[in-house]
Amino acid sequence: MSAEGNFVPADFSQETWWLSLLKAVFIIVFLILSVLMALWVERRGLGRMQTRPGPNVHGPFGLFQAIADAVKLLTKEDIWTKKSDKFIYILAPTIAAFCAFMVFAVIPMGPNVNLFGHSSPLQLMDMPVSTLYILAISALGVYGIVLGGWSTRSTFPLLGSVRSAAQVVSYELSMSLSIVAVFLVSGSMSTSEIVAAQDHVWWAFALAPSFVIYLISMVGEVNRLPFDLPEAEGELVAGHMIEYSSMKFAWFFLAEYINMFNVSAVATTLFFGGWHAPFGLGYIWEGANSGWWPMLWFTMKLWFFMFLMIWTRGTLLRFRYDQFMKLGWKVLIPISLAWFVLVAFMQGLREFYQLNSFYLVGGIMAIAIVLIVVISLLPNKHEDTEGEKNETFDAFAGGYPVPPLPGQSLPPSPRAGRRPVSAQLAGATTSNESEGGQK
Repeated sequence: MSAEGNFVPADFSQETWWLSLLKAVFIIVFLILSVLMALWVERRGLGRMQTRPGPNVHGPFGLFQAIADAVKLLTKEDIWTKKSDKFIYILAPTIAAFCAFMVFAVIPMGPNVNLFGHSSPLQLMDMPVSTLYILAISALGVYGIVLGGWSTRSTFPLLGSVRSAAQVVSYELSMSLSIVAVFLVSGSMSTSEIVAAQDHVWWAFALAPSFVIYLISMVGEVNRLPFDLPEAEGELVAGHMIEYSSMKFAWFFLAEYINMFNVSAVATTLFFGGWHAPFGLGYIWEGANSGWWPMLWFTMKLWFFMFLMIWTRGTLLRFRYDQFMKLGWKVLIPISLAWFVLVAFMQGLREFYQLNSFYLVGGIMAIAIVLIVVISLLPNKHEDTEGEKNETFDAFAGGYPVPPLPGQSLPPSPRAGRRPVSAQLAGATTSNESEGGQK
């Protein structure tokens, strides 16, 4: 591996079973400790953004607050719902946590290093379809949420699990389409080969629309603000986790934060050069992309995306559900499809005419800029007419009250006409009492 970036994929030829076991234990410990640190960083970060101190009592700078919360969950009373399906009730958080831990198995944290006399990559495993494995595990983790809401036989958890299923289906499609563009330009679905393909340019710059779509989709995938509709406190209290307590709730909570690290690690691997040194440091310092230094670069990029999600939570408000679904199906998915077709077309030109990667990147970005300018210059057509805005509807038409949709209004209340008469009668009574008092 030279300073100019002639990177090669991970080499597992000297891998042994005990090295794989050691790496698996390290991943579990790394994720658990990272979740504890993320809880502190999120609380302190949100406190700074909202002009309040955040946790500052337990330990220096409040560092022990996350440990206190973990002890509280361990010692809290374990509540069981009477009508729940006990087997699925316990199985649901187990599925969610198991799938969350499985994603990091194919994430490359660094190149081959010397581990106890063996040359082994800082990656547990790799396969030709590693990225498809990530998508499959992410989709399987939804079963934990859906089964958790269904098994409790309660209304709010069921609504939260159904919302989560609809949300994941919507945003996994746009996420998958954005990742497909990375497959095309990298020529592989292996995570280590995708990282090796970004030796000259990161796909976050060459495939900027895919990167932006992935960023939006990953926030919706992990149910974070402004897309935390399955756990909207004002509507569903805690979503599918309402009837869970103690360690079963802790498994769901742990899986949610580990999934934040998972999507951040995937963004780092597919778009931010993986463990490659940032800011062209590898061209200046020959050892920046060798040894254990790449693990530091990977961790820094990982926490960049984590902070981005924390920053988003402290900045944006929660979407309305119809706005949320419209963004997924009418905006992200069509743009992802159009961008995928454009990337496939440019990749075909590159292969046919033997163009350099520079021309590929320049051509794609030029066409993208032209499309953005054209779309911005198109006239904005208002779908709602004046008559539709004043449309009235019967809220009890279906036998039960429903709220009005955007552009609709409720009919005037029958009590509205009686209010002026009541006010006049009250005024007349008051005047008569005052006159009688004067007499």
